[in-house]
Amino acid sequence: MNVILYGATGNSGSRILTELLSRGHTVTAVARNLAKLPSTVAARQDDLSDVDTIASIIAGADAVISAYAPPQDDTDALVGVTERLVAAVKKAGKIRLLMVGGAGSLEVAPGVTLNASGHLPEAWIPIATSHEKALKVLRASEIDWTYLSPAAFFEPGTRTGKFRLGSKELISDAKGESRISMEDYAIAMVDELEKPAHLRQSFSVGY
Repeated sequence: MNVILYGATGNSGSRILTELLSRGHTVTAVARNLAKLPSTVAARQDDLSDVDTIASIIAGADAVISAYAPPQDDTDALVGVTERLVAAVKKAGKIRLLMVGGAGSLEVAPGVTLNASGHLPEAWIPIATSHEKALKVLRASEIDWTYLSPAAFFEPGTRTGKFRLGSKELISDAKGESRISMEDYAIAMVDELEKPAHLRQSFSVGY
C-alpha cells in the first residue's frame, strides 16, 4: 500500500515505519526534522499546521497513519492536529486515517475509563484527556478512521508478535499489569492497515 506516516521520527512512529517497510509498503515519512529520518526513506517535511499542506501530501495515498505526539506543555495540540487531519482527508479524497491513540479512554470497569478511575498518575492526565478529545473528533467525523489504544505502559521493548486485541477495555495480564511494547503495537497497527477490522472504531492492544 501507499502509506503516509506522520510522526515518523517519534518513539511509536519510528517503529511503525520499520514495520511498514519490512512488509514492503510504499511509505512517505513525514516529520518536522528530516535529518532524523533514514536517508533511504521517501520523506516530506510538515508540522501538521495547515490543512491544505496536509491534503497535498496525502493526496493519492491509500492510508495515512498519525503517530503525532504533542508537546508535553500543550497536549491539546493533539486535538487541533486531529481536526486538521480529518479536514485534510476529506479534502484529499477517499483515504483511511489510522491514529496512534491513548489508553485513558479505555474501560477498567464497565462504564469507567482509566482516565476517570482515579488510578492514572497525575502527570499522565493532560495527555490522556487530550487523547479522549481527539477520539471524539474522529467519532464525529465522516471519514474512515481507526484509533488504536495501547496498554497503560507503552514503551520501547521487544518485537514478540504475541499480544491480545480488545475493543474498549484496557488489556491487562494475569498479574494485573497493562503493557505493550512499541514494537508489538506497530505489528497490530500494520495488521489493521492490511486487513481492516475496525473501520470507524477504536480498539486496544496489550499482553
